[in-house]
Amino acid sequence: MPVTIVDVARKAGVSTATVSRVLHKSPKVDATTRARVRETLEELGYSPNIPARSLVTKRTRTVGLVITTIADPFFADIVRGVEDVAIENDYGVILCDSNADPEREMATIRLFQEKRVDGIIVASSRVGDLYLGLLEKTKVPVVLVNNEKTGSYVYSVGTDDVAGGEMATEYLIQLGHRRIGYIAGLADAKSTYDRLTGYRQALRKHGLPFDSSLLAPGNARPDGGLSGMNQLLTDCPSLTAVFCYNDLTAIGALKALRIAGKSVPDLVSVMGYDDLLFAAYSEPPLTTIEQRKYDLGAIAMRMLLDLQSGVESVSNNVLEPRLVIRESCSPAKS
Repeated sequence: MPVTIVDVARKAGVSTATVSRVLHKSPKVDATTRARVRETLEELGYSPNIPARSLVTKRTRTVGLVITTIADPFFADIVRGVEDVAIENDYGVILCDSNADPEREMATIRLFQEKRVDGIIVASSRVGDLYLGLLEKTKVPVVLVNNEKTGSYVYSVGTDDVAGGEMATEYLIQLGHRRIGYIAGLADAKSTYDRLTGYRQALRKHGLPFDSSLLAPGNARPDGGLSGMNQLLTDCPSLTAVFCYNDLTAIGALKALRIAGKSVPDLVSVMGYDDLLFAAYSEPPLTTIEQRKYDLGAIAMRMLLDLQSGVESVSNNVLEPRLVIRESCSPAKS
């Protein structure tokens, strides 16, 4: 038979109401009693009856989190930020991988609805009009990470990617580079468009013409960086720098340059984006734009908690990026 709070109360010599207060972290229980109850809970191996509690409270104390792909290390810190705040507040997290597939995202949202989660966090670049209607019909708070959309249901937290794209390109211009390539991410990702917008703003600010031949498609993965860099080397052999959509793209670009015999940064400077853990250990160490990945997840979870509690939250939190200078960029050769 499963252990109940009645069993715990009898063993600890307290009322069931006191056990319940301890379980809910009520400040009304003194420290000595709280310690005795917790010791008894552990001794008896008490586990709360979540389904029964949900029937009473109308809450499951779980949130759903969907990410683009678990293979991308960018999402690791976001997940950690969400989970840390969730655990601090006695919530569990159901993590799903959309594999950048809109249909799979829709299935994930439906799964979350079936599980009756208390809130949903979507950290996925493929959120789009395809299921805006589905999200609007959910009866729980929804917070988007790095993908602001219009709609009455939307709350979001993200990085100012326009500012980040401008910051990356301006740094290369300040180093004397004038032929600067850009390898994009997924074509329908808002972040791809925003970083390109920042790239173009920096060129315009310094009176440099925009040249579409300096743009190459990518897919936010190393193989896309490899193919994109090869295209740029073919189309624009005079380029001296490249701004990559993300650090994974930059890793592919570095490989393409190494195969082509183009020394980095002596002949071509390479700029990444995200500041993933490995960026400091690539060869050469990667100059990049830092996103506060852990904070994105933590803030998103706090927003959900506020909304769940009926507290009006800031609808759109925008975090500023930061330039991280390492060894993959150097002044242009005259």
